Amino acid sequence: MAIVLAVDDSPSIRQMVKVVLGPAGHTVIEAGDGAEGLVKAKANPVDIVITDLNMPVMDGLEMIRNLRGLPSLTGVPIVFLSTESDDGVKQKAKAAGATGWITKPFKPEQLLAVVSKLVRA
Repeated sequence: MAIVLAVDDSPSIRQMVKVVLGPAGHTVIEAGDGAEGLVKAKANPVDIVITDLNMPVMDGLEMIRNLRGLPSLTGVPIVFLSTESDDGVKQKAKAAGATGWITKPFKPEQLLAVVSKLVRA
């Protein structure tokens, strides 16, 4: 199954991602902000990145721009998981290299479906 990098400054959101994806056979690596997410993405092979937008240290947009510059992450799907639903913000995310968007609060089956669709196991 997939190795998922979950980047969110909320421990409860990271835990929810783990609780939803873990039993489906996915391995979840957690990071508390974009800078930590970038470090973990460089150190671990990941199949998909799920990230929040608004975080301290480095936000999701800046992290995506950095990730898209790494040859090891070429083609790796990056999905925003955020309370933001503004179309302008979504356009910025897409321009930065985001593959998709899930609005919080999310339904577990929605997250599973997105990961299943975007990751070729």
